[in-house]
Amino acid sequence: MSVHLQPSLFDQTEEIRLGPLGGLRRTALGDGAWIDLLPGWLSGADTLFGELVAGVPWHAERRRMYDREVAVPRLLSFYRAGDALPHPVLDEARTALGLHYAAELREPFATAGLCYYRDGRDSVAWHGDRTGRGSTEDTMVAILSVGEPRDLTLRPRGGGPTRRVPLGHGDLIVMGGSCQRTWEHAIPKTTRGVGPRISVQFRPEGVS
Repeated sequence: MSVHLQPSLFDQTEEIRLGPLGGLRRTALGDGAWIDLLPGWLSGADTLFGELVAGVPWHAERRRMYDREVAVPRLLSFYRAGDALPHPVLDEARTALGLHYAAELREPFATAGLCYYRDGRDSVAWHGDRTGRGSTEDTMVAILSVGEPRDLTLRPRGGGPTRRVPLGHGDLIVMGGSCQRTWEHAIPKTTRGVGPRISVQFRPEGVS
């Protein structure tokens, strides 16, 4: 699989390691929803990106949309609770996040879903993670991004102003509180010349 990644000017190390979580900054969105942001939580993110591109068993999916079946515009891989993750630093990240948010979340992050956005044509439509318990309960979804930045957009579920958060090169966002029920998020398509990005989504068991 051939990819072209523009290296980060701010992350010049090849050593893959996590920083402290003390720099997380919370923004209240309203209706009990919030996001925490920590740019550059992971150092060596471009190195990890290359290892994940080569080492993860990526697959394409097709889903029914109205009266026809369409290709999902990104590559996917999913790791259930108890599965070995494709790099040790992702196990470390999941554990560190679980410890940091233990008092609020009251359960561990268990699963890891990976999405590979190869270029600006790959995307994910507006949605909340409401297939499981997120439809009725407050929960958290933590996303670690490697590769080039793409905008994560957020908007109130009933409509309203859109927020844009560029994520890439080791950035972390955590969506918490009622965010999955009362807000939606997306990675929109773009005609800009953007490079590839991988997002790693950590969720509690039963949230999808």
